[in-house]
Amino acid sequence: MSAIRRMPRGMTQLLERRVRNGRHAGRGGLMRAPIDRVAAAAPLIVLLAAGCSEPAPESTVDAAAPPASSAMLYEGARLIIGDGDVIDNGTFVVEDGRFVAVGQTGAVTVPAGTPSVDLAGTTVMPAIVDTHVHMSQTRDALIEDLRQRATQGISAAMSLGFDADDDLLALRDDSIPGIARFRSAGRGITRPEPGRNDTPHWVNTEAEARQAVREEAARDVDIIKIWVDDRNGQYDALGPELYTAIIDEAHQQGVRVTAHVFYLEDAKGLLRAGVDAFAHGVRDRDIDDEFIALVRERPDVVLVPNLPSRGMPTDLSWLEGVLPADEFASLEAANVEQPSAWEFHGIQARNLARLAEAGMRIAIGTDGNTFWGPHVEIEDMVAAGMSPSDVIVAATRNSAEFVGLTDAGTIEPGKRADFIVLDANPLDDITNTRRIADVYLDGERVSR
Repeated sequence: MSAIRRMPRGMTQLLERRVRNGRHAGRGGLMRAPIDRVAAAAPLIVLLAAGCSEPAPESTVDAAAPPASSAMLYEGARLIIGDGDVIDNGTFVVEDGRFVAVGQTGAVTVPAGTPSVDLAGTTVMPAIVDTHVHMSQTRDALIEDLRQRATQGISAAMSLGFDADDDLLALRDDSIPGIARFRSAGRGITRPEPGRNDTPHWVNTEAEARQAVREEAARDVDIIKIWVDDRNGQYDALGPELYTAIIDEAHQQGVRVTAHVFYLEDAKGLLRAGVDAFAHGVRDRDIDDEFIALVRERPDVVLVPNLPSRGMPTDLSWLEGVLPADEFASLEAANVEQPSAWEFHGIQARNLARLAEAGMRIAIGTDGNTFWGPHVEIEDMVAAGMSPSDVIVAATRNSAEFVGLTDAGTIEPGKRADFIVLDANPLDDITNTRRIADVYLDGERVSR
């Protein structure tokens, strides 16, 4: 197999889906890219020290050094790095849109005259990356979707399968301040599904399947999306002969493949065929030991669970003022107990917990166009049994790596300064990811 291509450049619908009975609407490898570490700017002397629980003195100012022209010092926050580590009393320096120093307060030396921001009492975490969305199909509307996501601490989103317009793909190269970055699978691939969205390639033969892959690879898509599902018996599913050809052709073209899947047996076949990721978890039954063994043979495969409604009312007060009053009222009206959803949710929650325990790489996705949806998905993943720390890693480092953003996902020197300032600690209560004081993308504060 040829080397995987370098990655290119540079809840209304969700909750409505989650409170409905039964299957959600649409029912539809992690490549560990090397971090492009950027050397700290010459005037900045970076001393990294191990985190400690005792308060530390203020960061040292080097009076002999010339003033830094564009650096900004942020002091005193709890830093959730994004890789599982935490610095309880941390300091970081941002210059030219990048983290150039990160460490314990008192262990980062900066030039005299560097302006500072006091973040004492707050928690800072990396911005979130949503790896599975379906956004608007015009450029202006897509930009607005990305702007809204930025206000909720989402720094990037990857659209899976409905982007036919090359103008949308071109947005990946645009540097528009204050919006999330965009990634795309272009047009996905499935069997004919009359009556459903006809944007994806509909294929019936191996030749058609391979040609569809070549067309999308020529568009430089970030990943190939396939649907392997009979939609409750309505259609012929993309079977082994076709999905094996797609995966083989994609890998020859240097592109990964992610699969919408529903049935356990399809998921096993996809693993054997070399699929790189699942855009949903198994949803028809609990996974078995054979599936776990297949996953362990493929340690780079990524799961994006996209959990369904738990069928239980949740606190939506954090959305009041974020959404128009009529939309908020509609969500509250639908926010009721639904016992019919419990079994369907339980299957997927148990499967996620078991795969996380087995060491499978997990990222997050919301499967829709709800700009605040990742905060709900994060809560549901913790409710399924993952720890808040592991879910934050999934939503930041793992998701950034999955969509090919080697310069994002963690708070460390060389990475883009995409971070969220929170008024409370999400490691204590994961819903605190919603208590946003500020969002910064590329070191610039986002207007919210």
